[in-house]
Amino acid sequence: MKNDTLQFQQLNEKLEKLTGLQHLIVPPIGWIKAIRKGIGMSMEQLGKKLSITKQAVMDMEKREKEGAITIKSMQEIAKAMDMRFVYGFVPNAGSLEQMIETRALEIATKIVHRTSTTMKLENQANSNKRIENAIKERAAEIINKTPKILWD
Repeated sequence: MKNDTLQFQQLNEKLEKLTGLQHLIVPPIGWIKAIRKGIGMSMEQLGKKLSITKQAVMDMEKREKEGAITIKSMQEIAKAMDMRFVYGFVPNAGSLEQMIETRALEIATKIVHRTSTTMKLENQANSNKRIENAIKERAAEIINKTPKILWD
C-alpha cells in the first residue's frame, strides 16, 4: 500500500485511540455548562478566570451548544477550568486503511461491473467468481496507487 509510510501509520494509530469516543454523547446543555455546573463553578467565577463578563460566558456556552464556538475558545475555557480541550476525527470505518479499502472496493466494483455489462452485450459474459476476483484485483491496484479520484 502506498500509504504504508511512517507518517500514515502514526496518524492511523492516533486516530485508533479515539475510536472508543465515537459513541460519546455530548451533554444536551454542552460541555462547558455541564462541567462548570458539575464542579460547582458559577458563570461569574468562570468569567473572572477568563477575564470576561458573566454575559460573555453565557454567550460562549450558547455558541458551544450551537456548534459555533472556536477551538481556541474551547482551549481557553478548558484551561480556566483546569482541564485540557482535546479534539480529533474518528473514521466511521474504524481506521484510515479501512476507509481507503472501502472506497477502493466501491470504485473497483463500478469499473468492473461497467466492463462486465459491456462484455455481456458482446456475448462474452464472465462468471460471478471471475467478476469478484476482478473487483479484488482492481481494488488492490487502486489502494496501491491511492489516486486522488478515490475521493471524487
